[in-house]
Amino acid sequence: MTERGMTKGERMELSSLIRKRERVMKMQADERAAAMLADFDAQSATIYAFDDDAVWKEATKVAAEAVKAAQEQIEERCKALGIPREFAPGLHFGLHGRGQNEVQTRRVELRRAAKSRIEAIMIEAKAKIERLSLDAQTEVIASGLESAAAKTFLEAMPTLELLMPTINAVEVKQLVDQRHDARRSRYDTDTYQ
Repeated sequence: MTERGMTKGERMELSSLIRKRERVMKMQADERAAAMLADFDAQSATIYAFDDDAVWKEATKVAAEAVKAAQEQIEERCKALGIPREFAPGLHFGLHGRGQNEVQTRRVELRRAAKSRIEAIMIEAKAKIERLSLDAQTEVIASGLESAAAKTFLEAMPTLELLMPTINAVEVKQLVDQRHDARRSRYDTDTYQ
């Protein structure tokens, strides 16, 4: 018994299914990006209380006692110097429950960086989805090609590497030097005319 290839109808149905899966996966990438940003926002909005952790609680107690003792010394010295209580310097203590995230500009900066990174991840995911979709569609169609001309045509399609060859530092340097030379010569001719 010989294995039979896919029928034309099967290839059409599979191709349609592959395109639908591509669309759904791209929508899922958008949803995932939104969820990632929401998760980042939740993480950066978290406030940690001094009593959330036994070590923090004990450290806060020790620090508060030290600050209280130091404040008493400051008050005694201010009294000796004749500084009224309302004008006297003082010490205050507290645990910063949000760290750097208490500062709005820092939160904005971090959110912008997170948003940018998530966008890059999403673009990369969508490109991969499209590549996988194209590979699957190509495989489905290739399985139904019968003529040598069609198979040769498919194999001759250019790759990305062929369309976008790599560059090297020497080529880039030459391009930059040519631009600098062109600007310099333009400046020199404009100056003396």
